Amino acid sequence: MRNVELGRCFRDLAAYLDMEDVPFKPRAYEKAALAIESHDQPLEEVYRQGGVKALRAIPGIGASMADKLEELIKTGRCTLHEQYQARMPVDLAALTAIEGVGPKAVRVLFEQLAVRTVDDLEAAARAGKVRGLPHFGERSEQKILKALAFAQTSGIRQPLAAMRPLVEQIAHTLAGVPGVDQVAIAGSIRRRKETIGDADLLAVARKPGAVMQAFVGLPQVARVLGQGDTKSSVKLAAGLQVDLRVVPAESFGAALCYFTGSKAHNDGLFRGTRRLAGRTEEEIYARLGLAYVPPELREDQGEIDAARAGTLPRLIEADALRGDLQTQTDWTDGADSIEAMVHAAKALGLEYVAITDHTRSLAMTRGSDEAKLRKQMAEIERINGRVAGIRILKGAEVNIKKDGTLDIDDETLAALDVVGVAVHSH
Repeated sequence: MRNVELGRCFRDLAAYLDMEDVPFKPRAYEKAALAIESHDQPLEEVYRQGGVKALRAIPGIGASMADKLEELIKTGRCTLHEQYQARMPVDLAALTAIEGVGPKAVRVLFEQLAVRTVDDLEAAARAGKVRGLPHFGERSEQKILKALAFAQTSGIRQPLAAMRPLVEQIAHTLAGVPGVDQVAIAGSIRRRKETIGDADLLAVARKPGAVMQAFVGLPQVARVLGQGDTKSSVKLAAGLQVDLRVVPAESFGAALCYFTGSKAHNDGLFRGTRRLAGRTEEEIYARLGLAYVPPELREDQGEIDAARAGTLPRLIEADALRGDLQTQTDWTDGADSIEAMVHAAKALGLEYVAITDHTRSLAMTRGSDEAKLRKQMAEIERINGRVAGIRILKGAEVNIKKDGTLDIDDETLAALDVVGVAVHSH
């Protein structure tokens, strides 16, 4: 199983636990799902190399979670998930993707109206049955209908961070098919949009049929939507639609430019021009008298005029990051010690890092009170004296209470270098 599929199982478990008002565990499983999805190695490989012990070493993965991961990796099944699914046979991922529908709402909808799918939910809402349920009402019903209408027009979008590694893995696999000369990811993934509705892949292949057959036969594929000589579409088990097109090498650059988008950028780029072909995108922009526009800027926000004038902004690259001003440690709900976090930040080339653990209103995170914060400040000072080449800032992520005041006194806050405030607990 791929990381995204393992993460989906853990997100489902978090939702089921939330339905039953189990304290603390839903948040723990959500954090574990994020750790799984964002891990830089396939967990199947981690398990093959180091077994359950290696899984437990992943931040946020405890012993029982590691056992569930082992079961999923070895059998493709999770007993606890199947038990919950048997009691609550609903399309949990699709229903909770609708704005205003959380895990507890899913439970009420199922128990009171037998809602199992998004179609069931729409039928119940249109019939006016949702408003009479506990904790719903007419406004909630209308909000759900609007969210359903939006989902139908825009499609269910998924986080880039969760889907990008999966699509990159597919592209890597296809690049290894005999006869394939080039594979590239296009679309909103290449433009680095925060959420994506689908994925586009382009390939140059001497044997298009072979790469198409390999594509539709990938283990990540749940359903083949269409298969042709130069284009195929599939639905992944993770819920994402992926399209693959094979294009000639001499027009690969033009195709990559077009399928990267955005549509608005393309409309402005090619308006009034003859058809262009080119092996690279740089050739296309040069023929149009423009500087090369990075994919992240292709949103028709003035980038074409800037490319013509030579005034495109310089993108901020990852190596430009100088510091991190929000981190949590094992003093509250983080997975690693302050010193481990500092060494990791230093290894990334950062000049400073702020330790901003949660404060006491978030009891489930073991949040700090004034005494604990001052103790942590002293520890940070000690580590600052031991670790050279990086500055550790004393901070906190402070909760705003219902009356608008903060849950840490002003005297303690004044002793910190960095303070972030937000509503967390109501």
